[in-house]
Amino acid sequence: MINRRSIFKVALAITLMVVTYLVFSKPNYSVNTFAHFDKVGHLGSFFVLSYLTYFAFKPRWYVLAIVLTIYAIFIEMVQSQLSYRSASLADIIADMVGVLLFYFTQWLYRKYFIAAQCKRRHNAGRK
Repeated sequence: MINRRSIFKVALAITLMVVTYLVFSKPNYSVNTFAHFDKVGHLGSFFVLSYLTYFAFKPRWYVLAIVLTIYAIFIEMVQSQLSYRSASLADIIADMVGVLLFYFTQWLYRKYFIAAQCKRRHNAGRK
């Protein structure tokens, strides 16, 4: 049966393959596309990985953070062995900022969007 979680699991698997390919392949973009292009890519990738992992498996926050931290460290360890890549602690930090940004947006969504929906429903019920 195809359900929402299954779709997120497939999307996560595809995204993991794409991200892994991109971080291990030889860059074919101009390194000077814009300042900190690489860090934005790390942040965005891990934001999306966090989103997909969360909706695919609903793990506790610390499990998701630990798993993605291990993946980030793995990426940097492999990149340190590639002649056309380099390892960077700043990349791991950017990865973790992506995870934190995901959880921050989840918090904002719950606090403001869902609260506003509940308030609208409550007010509609009073009429």
